[in-house]
Amino acid sequence: MSTLSDRETELLKAIIDEYINSATAVGSETIEKKYPKLGVSPATIRNDMVKLTKLGYLKQPHTSGGRIPTSLGLKFYIDQLMKEKEMSTAEEVAVKDKIWDYRDKMNKLLNEATHTLAEKTKTMAVAATDEGDVYYAGAANILDMPEFYDIELTRAVLTLVDEKGKLQEIIFRQNVDEDIQIIFGEDLENNNLRPCGFIFSRFETGSKHVGALGIIGPARLDYSYIIPIVRYVNGLLTELTGRW
Repeated sequence: MSTLSDRETELLKAIIDEYINSATAVGSETIEKKYPKLGVSPATIRNDMVKLTKLGYLKQPHTSGGRIPTSLGLKFYIDQLMKEKEMSTAEEVAVKDKIWDYRDKMNKLLNEATHTLAEKTKTMAVAATDEGDVYYAGAANILDMPEFYDIELTRAVLTLVDEKGKLQEIIFRQNVDEDIQIIFGEDLENNNLRPCGFIFSRFETGSKHVGALGIIGPARLDYSYIIPIVRYVNGLLTELTGRW
């Protein structure tokens, strides 16, 4: 695969940042106005966008519209371009306080953990265990996102969390060597779910049962903000269930 120049890399980052914020295809005029630090002409931006599209990092949903990132573009963004936004100590304490009192019972702990995660991320939070239990909260949150104005997509997500086996298949089939699993686009075998993004992390209890906690939202999730929160809450679960 062709190596991107610094300018092309910065342009790709700007397009994806804008897409995450706006949920709409991004045109060269928008980039020129909002990202003057790139210091290039609209014609150069357009040419670079064409190249990034040919390389598979962007796609053009409509003939005359702007570009949105592909799964390849999003993966490159997460792996190479994004900087995680660290949680403050106050935020960590607030999250810990919400779930600490439920540390002795798995069902109450995971129920509270999903509610806390949904509230903090403004997405739909989900937890599952290898014993077949599924917990979720924040289903109403996804209705505020333009992608889920599509009733078929919303139906697919709600069906997924109701049919426990299918959700567990998505969560538990991923590479366990990664502390955070990110799944979207072509990684999802169900075509109806491809506009979605999943961020999950696994935990083990002291009795060696395995669980996973994470969120479901659009593929344009604010990964830099959400990943540290999922990692932190999952770390709390590992700590609290380790003696079970």
